[in-house]
Amino acid sequence: LQLRNNPEMIGTSEQRWMLATSEVDQYLKGHRNRLSDEEKAEIDERVAAGQVDLRFNKTFFGSGDSKIAENAGILSAVVGTIMTMIVTLLISFPIGVMTAIYLEEFAPDNRFTQLIEININNLAAIPSILFGLLGLAIFINFFGVPRSSPLAGGMTLALMTLPVIIIATRTALRSVPDSIRHAAFGVGCSRWQVVRDHVLPLAMPGIMTGSIIGLAQAMGETAPLIIVGMVAFIPDVSASFTQAATVMPAQIFTWSGEPEQAFVEKTAGGILVLLSVLISLNAFAVVLRKKFERRW
Repeated sequence: LQLRNNPEMIGTSEQRWMLATSEVDQYLKGHRNRLSDEEKAEIDERVAAGQVDLRFNKTFFGSGDSKIAENAGILSAVVGTIMTMIVTLLISFPIGVMTAIYLEEFAPDNRFTQLIEININNLAAIPSILFGLLGLAIFINFFGVPRSSPLAGGMTLALMTLPVIIIATRTALRSVPDSIRHAAFGVGCSRWQVVRDHVLPLAMPGIMTGSIIGLAQAMGETAPLIIVGMVAFIPDVSASFTQAATVMPAQIFTWSGEPEQAFVEKTAGGILVLLSVLISLNAFAVVLRKKFERRW
């Protein structure tokens, strides 16, 4: 096809760089390998002729998964993680914040609300794999949400993140002094106006911090997403919330089970990418809290 579109290339030569196998890579790095003496001699000749070069592997960040270890990348897992986190945030954040506001500011103090509070605290301590089983039973088997999709994974992680956001929001609301509420009541504000115009803006930094930490925790989860099928082989980037996708923890888990040496290096690279994202999210949460929190 290239020659058809560019006939002037006939009779000319063009230099192309190709990815070497993991065994060649290990030999060039001085590690243990399974190459024969003849193969090593040929590689040494090509190195001397300038035909072998060690470069930063951009393919790792610009391509999806592949059965060929040297061509495998993490792009599809990164996109799948972003789409899954969007679904998780859109579901868990508004429901969690509204639930916390009701329990903290409006709900009467009776046995029913106390039972709800106890259950919320218990949900925050449940192993994550149980949320995966719940998501499989409810969202996939009962409601028919496509398996392995960011929608199914995001809804499952939303169940797990919801108690964390509720607890963080209630803690942030409690940190607002009662004098703010009494002053607002004193000028004739209704309870909803007090919460909306005075309490909630002051508690928002703490709410955002807790929500970001909850999302970071959900981003690092593997077990519930494996249960809902997000551990499948996905070579292409998902273009829809209902298409099959994978996430970074599941991709790392898949690579870790492959025998090729190149997949071991891909696993280490994926771990570094995931750790970088999680550290960045937690650092952003700390900066957000330090910048906007008020001391009373």
